[in-house]
Formats: sequence, C-alpha cells, structure tokens
Amino acid sequence: MARIAICSFNPSPSLSPAAPNPSRRLPLVPLPLRLKFSRNRIGGRRPLAAVVARYGGGGGYRPGPSRRRPRDGRAAADPDYDPALDLDRIKSSSVRLLDEQQNMLGVVSIDEAVRMADDADLILAILSIDADPPVLRLFESTDYKKHKYEQQKKKRVQQKRSAANRMDIKELKMGYNIDSHDYSVRLKAAQKFLKDGDKVKVIVHLKGRENEFRNIAIELLQRFQSDIGELATEESKNFSERNIFMVLMPNKAVLQKNQEQPKKKEKPVTEVSASV
Repeated sequence: MARIAICSFNPSPSLSPAAPNPSRRLPLVPLPLRLKFSRNRIGGRRPLAAVVARYGGGGGYRPGPSRRRPRDGRAAADPDYDPALDLDRIKSSSVRLLDEQQNMLGVVSIDEAVRMADDADLILAILSIDADPPVLRLFESTDYKKHKYEQQKKKRVQQKRSAANRMDIKELKMGYNIDSHDYSVRLKAAQKFLKDGDKVKVIVHLKGRENEFRNIAIELLQRFQSDIGELATEESKNFSERNIFMVLMPNKAVLQKNQEQPKKKEKPVTEVSASV
C-alpha cells in the first residue's frame, strides 16, 4: 500500500503599501493537500519529498532522503545513497524480476517492476546491473537490510584478501659508478623487501653525458639481478630511456620453501646434580 501524507498550508497575508488594516486581511483557511510517496524512482518521475506548511506563510520545501546518485558523481558525499536502489543506472527498458522468495517472475518492463513494488509496498533493488537484461528483486524492508548487510560483509572480506595479496613496489636508485659499500647496502635492502613479499624496482639514472656509460649501467643491473639469485624473478625492464630500470618480483615458491624449513632444534641441556 502506498504511503499517504496529509498536510495543509495557508496563503501569506496580503501586503499593502500603506499601514496594514486588520479588517482587510485575508482569512487564514487551511487547505488540505494530499501527496503520494513512492519508494522507487526512475528519472525523477517519482520524487521522494515532504512539504511542510505553517500558518503565516512560513512553510517551505524540504527534500526527503534521496536514493539517486549525486549529480557531481561523488556517491560518498551522500551517506544515504545506495547504488542498488538507484534505478536510474539501468539503461535497459526491460528487466528480469524476482519476487520476495527469489522466484522468477520473468522479464517485465522497468515501469511494470516499479508499479508492482509500489502496489505491494516492497523495495525494488538491483542484483546484477551487468546482466542482459538486468536482474532486479523485490524485498521486504527487513529482508533487504539483511541482504545489504551480507553484501557489505562480503565486500569487506574481499578488500582484506586483496590487501593481503597486494604487493608494494620499493624503489632503489643507484649510479652507474656506485661504490661497493653502497651497492651492498642496496642489495641487502632489496633482499629484505623481497622476503617481505614486495616488488623491487632498481633504477639507474643517467644524467647528461653519463648516457655514454649506458652499457655499464645495464651490466650493473644484470649483476644486481644475479646477486639476488632465486629470491626474485624479473617482471619487467626498460633499457631504452635515461632512467633504465628493472622490476624484480619475489619468487613465492622460494619464499614458501624457506618458511617451511624447520628450525634447528636446540640440543637439550642435561642437568647434573652434584651430591655432597
């Protein structure tokens, strides 16, 4: 059943250029006004709004909670925005509709789906917008809250997994004529980053006439990769520009093997009791 709101408003008292005459003021007669509110919106044809009126012409318009996407495209700016309820995202004229028990109702027009939701006082939500045609479902209010909670829970789990599998790229810069001490420092840093599961980007920057020593810089990167050994594999490289670099990716098989190696067992210390 659709929601009905009844409110009233009164016209503002007439204004005259001279001093106001109380006897000439218009009577304040309340006028009934009926508005029908719909839970679902398409293209602004069913706006969600509330009209407030007060005696003395102090009434105004206050918009209700909107389910539409903000015009500036920043959904995060509207805390009440729910993309599953934004039917304006649907470009197709027909949708595949499911009822409250997830039974297939068939392919219907978007207007028919909205009408069915309004007549039954149900929530019409998008399940799959990329399907052909898009899949929508009717929900009771409590069922939709449960469905939304489950979707948010799955999203949080996926974000945790992606964060765990994400690799950071650590950059190490060297000169083509780097000394042995600085070279060993960068080599140890690269080994540490790779053992932590991060990628390493080794860069040799050639300035001005240093471009003449490009071959030395390339040999330096190849030597660096050789010293890293099986701990990493080459993911990409670029030897054509002034900033020549090589990206090393950790070898998961080697890292896993090192983690599975049992620690050396310490020999137990035997206690010897001395008797007097």
